Amino acid sequence: MSTPNPPPWNGQTDPQVVAVSVHEPAAFAEIYARHADDVHRYLRRRLGSDVADDLTADTFVAAFGARAGFDRAAPSARPWLFGIASNLAAKHRRSELRGLRAYARTGVDPVASSWSDGADDRVSAQAMNRELASALSELSAGDRDVLLLVAWAELSYAEVADALQLPVGTVRSRLNRARRKVRTTLSPGTERVAIRPLTALETRGGNHG
Repeated sequence: MSTPNPPPWNGQTDPQVVAVSVHEPAAFAEIYARHADDVHRYLRRRLGSDVADDLTADTFVAAFGARAGFDRAAPSARPWLFGIASNLAAKHRRSELRGLRAYARTGVDPVASSWSDGADDRVSAQAMNRELASALSELSAGDRDVLLLVAWAELSYAEVADALQLPVGTVRSRLNRARRKVRTTLSPGTERVAIRPLTALETRGGNHG
């Protein structure tokens, strides 16, 4: 029995696959296969599984519809996809804020996020989770988007700028402002562990932006 040949777009770059998909729509499934899990994980941490399921599907439907306009000079489709996902998530700002504030108040994570993975002391971790949720809820929508795209989507400054259609300088200023606000909210001595999911802020982006 002969082994079927792999699709011709296997091994191609994201821009190449997107370009092929304009004339061969089935190729776009490769973009979904490469990036859907990351997009879903990001949306789930922000809005919960139920909303993330729908918004991930909506993200790729929107991307498929806009694929002819994708910037083929871009090295990856990730910023493009996360930009679409962030725009869709913006329609759920109130739900996100309610979840963060409920978490800060009760210590019960309504979206089952892992705010401080790896913390040894669960009681301390819960307190820090509540502080971090409170800090994030106090950020402006724009600052929170930048902060979480760097920390959770693992985008560089330049990629966040591409995703949100902002100048890189604006991304830097928003991120710096968000970092300062988060740090001032956290209790002394808890900052390092509490922002463990945000440790990328110390080096990421600066090395790639």
